[in-house]
Amino acid sequence: MNRSAGFVAAILIVLVAVPLLSAQPNAVVVEDWSKQPAGKTGIPDGWKAQNWGSPAYDFSIDAQNPNKILHLKSQGDSSNVSKEIKVDVKQYPFLQWRWKAVTLPKGADSRRKESDDQACQVYVTFPRFPSLVRSRIISYVWDSTAPTGTVVQSQKTGLVTYVILRSGPAELGQWLTETRSVLEDYKKIYGEEPGEQVGAISIGIDSDDVKDRAECFVGEIAFKKQP
Repeated sequence: MNRSAGFVAAILIVLVAVPLLSAQPNAVVVEDWSKQPAGKTGIPDGWKAQNWGSPAYDFSIDAQNPNKILHLKSQGDSSNVSKEIKVDVKQYPFLQWRWKAVTLPKGADSRRKESDDQACQVYVTFPRFPSLVRSRIISYVWDSTAPTGTVVQSQKTGLVTYVILRSGPAELGQWLTETRSVLEDYKKIYGEEPGEQVGAISIGIDSDDVKDRAECFVGEIAFKKQP
């Protein structure tokens, strides 16, 4: 099983039993890392590992005033974690998160199968039966090469569509807040409104194709009614 196919399968496996996250009036918090033990390494509590490849999971929970964050590193490997959720993007259309890229994998390009690596990845999965061939996954990434604004289907699996939010080194080392209307992105990519709820959020880092290094940080993640 290739890397992308295995990743998709791993996401879909966690959707067998999907709990409803408690919703605040204006937001559904996916993760704010506040309950994670500072200094914890490997897979964060409440998240699930991929079941393919050889992920190093060089992850750690860092305590930075005033918040905890997830610190991800990659050395020629691909590591992803997924969290089960159930969110109706018609009610909570905006996905908001903070991230900071530190090191980009040299030569990586989401448009090409042989260089399909990214320093920061946030995946939104819409499971559809049969899940392994019909689910839809939008992947928001920080690319090394592909231009910002590029929307392109993965060459490794037809289930994943990349949305390039950031590209290149100009903003490395800066905490940036991203706000995307997942509802609008879904409609633009697939030509229709989603008939299903989000089933999982995944976070990853990837440098196994270009055999280089990558490093990033991810802060709180939430679905919101308003941007």
